[in-house]
Amino acid sequence: MDYLPIFADLKRRPCLVVGGGNSAWCKTQMLLKAGADVGVIASKLNADFTTAIAANQIRFVGDTFSPANLDGIFLAIAATPHKALNALVYQSANQRQVLVNVVDDTQRCSFIVPSIVDRSPIIVAISSSGKAPVLARLLRQKLEATLPQHLGKMATLAGGFRDYLATKISTFSSRRAFWEQAFNGRFADLVAVGCHSEAQQALHQQLQQHTSPVGQVALIGAGPGDAGLLTLRGLQLMQQADVVLYDYLVSDEVMALVRRDAELVCVGKKAGFHSVPQEQTNQLIVEYAQQGKRVVRLKGGDPFVFGRGAEELEVLVEAGIDFQVVPGITAAAGATAYAGIPLTHRDYAQTAMFITGHLKPDGKQLDWLTLARGNQTLVIYMGLMKSSHIQQQLLQHGRAPNTPIAIIERGTQATQKVLTGQLHELADLAQHAASPSLIVVGEVVKLSHKLAWFTTKEQLQPQPEAAVKLA
Repeated sequence: MDYLPIFADLKRRPCLVVGGGNSAWCKTQMLLKAGADVGVIASKLNADFTTAIAANQIRFVGDTFSPANLDGIFLAIAATPHKALNALVYQSANQRQVLVNVVDDTQRCSFIVPSIVDRSPIIVAISSSGKAPVLARLLRQKLEATLPQHLGKMATLAGGFRDYLATKISTFSSRRAFWEQAFNGRFADLVAVGCHSEAQQALHQQLQQHTSPVGQVALIGAGPGDAGLLTLRGLQLMQQADVVLYDYLVSDEVMALVRRDAELVCVGKKAGFHSVPQEQTNQLIVEYAQQGKRVVRLKGGDPFVFGRGAEELEVLVEAGIDFQVVPGITAAAGATAYAGIPLTHRDYAQTAMFITGHLKPDGKQLDWLTLARGNQTLVIYMGLMKSSHIQQQLLQHGRAPNTPIAIIERGTQATQKVLTGQLHELADLAQHAASPSLIVVGEVVKLSHKLAWFTTKEQLQPQPEAAVKLA
């Protein structure tokens, strides 16, 4: 983030505009709307400035700028055609720790003015961090057409009811549930048609019928990493969550889409150590739901594909807690697609099998004879640590040593790396990969060099040794 988006209270704060042309006037209008005490310095003033000064809306400070003019100023804007003067304003403001914006000169801005959609008191600000202001304006135009004009009135009416509601509903989560129902129900409909008194009555009626929220759990698959692969339903529930319990496999890009004020609880696991035992995770989900909270259990990939999602839901069933499941794109489908490896192909593989290389110590052993058959694609989750054993078993049970293989590291993410080789090289290849990685065994891997579309030249790494090829 190049800039911190904040909304500043400028009411009665002294602000200075240097410049008297159209650009300066546009910025001055915004300051006046925000209630600022505006002074202007300019050798020439356009008609709008002249009128505003005559009406005592702004102060005329003088026709020549001096650094001392910034003493006691909260915010300054320079909008003159003279680069040297603009630079002086910028330098003088920085020396005094005064926020300053030089119009059309991003390098000389300690703050920038965004494109604004005004539905006061609802304000939407759009910024490109000075990189593409025309794009920001186009986005504003789309939002102007999308956001109804009555939003501001609805916010005002809701604001007048907030304090009263707080005396009737004590918990924050319950009040939030109340407002979500109001903004999507009869209150919103009445405001939209201008029936403001009736809308206020609707809030009181809704309050009389209000009951404490019942805890619910959403088990959501976050996909393999690319935030663009997250489902719309998953995103909607993440934006409504009171608490989110997440795994290490959930990418930072996906976590950035979680509601800002949701409580985040990491219950992830990594090979070699467990930060939170599964039993404790199960108990946390139950406890949060029993507190009446909307709980999201966020898992990388799909929660029902080697995600232990079913085990967690069984605990919820025993506790009598309502839940829903939102599938996610599993790594076997997402990572292979981004690596240009089809799971099936009429010429190479009529079957695809998903297995995990991380089994329970006392669990059943894999049927290696079946897994080693030809004309099928074998996708192995969590197999790096067992790569030598996997290689040995597949070879011993008949898979050809020259069978193509791939290891896909951080699949679908910008840092994705794809290592390709042959089955007899698997253990060596695994030494050059890091978790999370997916192992793919089968003739379809040969197509990766032809079909790879996501991996760029910049992402290709030097070959660590002759046996390692990078797709």
